[in-house]
Amino acid sequence: MADPAPAHEKTTPGAILFVCGMNSIRSPMAEVIARSILPAGTYITSAGVRPGERDPFVDKVLDEIGLDLGERQPQALDELADDYFDVIVTLAPEAHHRALERTGSTAVEVIYWPTPDPTVVTGTRDRILDAYREVRDMLRQRIGSGKGWSREPLGP
Repeated sequence: MADPAPAHEKTTPGAILFVCGMNSIRSPMAEVIARSILPAGTYITSAGVRPGERDPFVDKVLDEIGLDLGERQPQALDELADDYFDVIVTLAPEAHHRALERTGSTAVEVIYWPTPDPTVVTGTRDRILDAYREVRDMLRQRIGSGKGWSREPLGP
């Protein structure tokens, strides 16, 4: 008897958009992590409510787990060429409100994954990097769990 497919292969949407404030920290991290975990045919991208600039701390903490953004630069929602997604995962309150406005009456599911903003952490470089690692690890766990792709309760 064949092994059952991993949970994420049974429940992963075909097209996912991750959205945060400026597409410089949380949503590009989620995009790269999702590409490394989810099935190859899954369309995954990310955007921000506003244009942002690439954050070097993101490059550092992704490199620690063998991932990188490549030449990818932040993009705003208004710059997206494709507007069809099965799921839009928002990672900040501002992004959630904007995604709900943008989708209006369409059938796309908009899900909010509360994710801390590591830029509010102050102190030493190590303390700041730890805040970025926390976000990275939180996203990695959430995406890797195969749960959370709908507004249904996560359950056991």
